[in-house]
Amino acid sequence: MLKRDFYQRDPLTVAKELLGKTLVYESSEGVMSGKIVETEAYLGPEDKASHAYQNRRTARTEIQFGPKGHAYLYLIYGMYYCFNVTAGEIPKKPEAVFFRAMEPLEGVEFMKKRRPCAKGDIARLANGPSRLCMALGLSKQQNGTDLCAPPFYIRDDAVSVAKEDIVQTTRIGVDYADEWKTKPWRFYIRGNPFVSVKEKKPARRSAE
Repeated sequence: MLKRDFYQRDPLTVAKELLGKTLVYESSEGVMSGKIVETEAYLGPEDKASHAYQNRRTARTEIQFGPKGHAYLYLIYGMYYCFNVTAGEIPKKPEAVFFRAMEPLEGVEFMKKRRPCAKGDIARLANGPSRLCMALGLSKQQNGTDLCAPPFYIRDDAVSVAKEDIVQTTRIGVDYADEWKTKPWRFYIRGNPFVSVKEKKPARRSAE
């Protein structure tokens, strides 16, 4: 599994290098996993799209001020969870990488039970941030979990994604963030059918 130092780097680098890695949850029901295919980076106090913009410290954002490599989960619309991992080079600086989509690998039957509205379509099981959380059964119980140890962690299966296969584009759902809404800090695997939102026009390849 990924070690602490993987997360103790620039969130933009972490967001790109998480692509192709395997998210694993060894739940009481059984093992579930998926290939990470889409992420977004959030750069803390100066990032108007971040929950921790201007060092906003609340009960919800407190996890972001702690050690890197921990799960940050929060509720949206009072019913759906979203999942991030804390990252960054500077201790106590609240930065994170947001998980937007994964390609289901293990425990697909468990995911189908949690996502019956997907109607058995594996491509729709976890192709969105809240869908990913529902498919894995993630909730506030996993908030603050150390992802550097079982049962919830990220595994490196030694399958790296080539730079030319990483699409770099703008983040989704951050229109409130003024000029920060146009930052190209969303990354996904080009041509992967499990990505939540694909570009309608050619998007730039990830920078070196």
